[in-house]
Amino acid sequence: MAGVSRSDSKVAEIKQDELPWGIVLPLEPTEKKLSEIVNQGKLVSDEIIISLLSKRLEAGEAKGESGFILDGFPRTIQQAEILEGVTDIDLVVNLKLQEDILIDKCLGRRICSQCGGNFNVASINVKGENGKRGISMAPLLPPPHCMSKLITRSDDTEAVVKQRLRIYNEKSQPVEEFYRSQGKLLEFDLPGGIPESWPKLLQVLNLDDEEKQSAAA
Repeated sequence: MAGVSRSDSKVAEIKQDELPWGIVLPLEPTEKKLSEIVNQGKLVSDEIIISLLSKRLEAGEAKGESGFILDGFPRTIQQAEILEGVTDIDLVVNLKLQEDILIDKCLGRRICSQCGGNFNVASINVKGENGKRGISMAPLLPPPHCMSKLITRSDDTEAVVKQRLRIYNEKSQPVEEFYRSQGKLLEFDLPGGIPESWPKLLQVLNLDDEEKQSAAA
């Protein structure tokens, strides 16, 4: 899911996985605590993540950013509730894809052992039947010089991926209901890969005209 707050085209994308490293101030108490937790291999608490997010939003506002997209955050109901006290969320977009395709895409992930690039060798071509629409997603293949250096993450096994999805569903359902009850949740069924999905998502969000204007500028 992605939380959106925007007023014009100057909108920042903020990813939770990148958040701690995107705000490096001279070792303040929060940064010192974060460093200790990471070095010990522990999970970062919601309070620290929200603190870092608050600083990122303040920095963005100072630079003239008038909105933001939170990519993959909040992930739990606790995070969603804490976020309420930090900023206003205008819309939450829930990108949906059937589970068997999600599993295939996860199992298709590859990393170049030399350059660290991320790729996906899964080629999805599901025919529509029994009322379900078909879906096609092309693989994201590496350049020729990376092909022989591809490796698979050790935890990208079917059993682990299914366990991850189970945990994600358990945690995300309360978050979905939290925003649905506020009338802020938009459910979007992905029709395919990025080339097929992006224009339709912009259309649903009434942003397709802005995209055309930006491309023409």
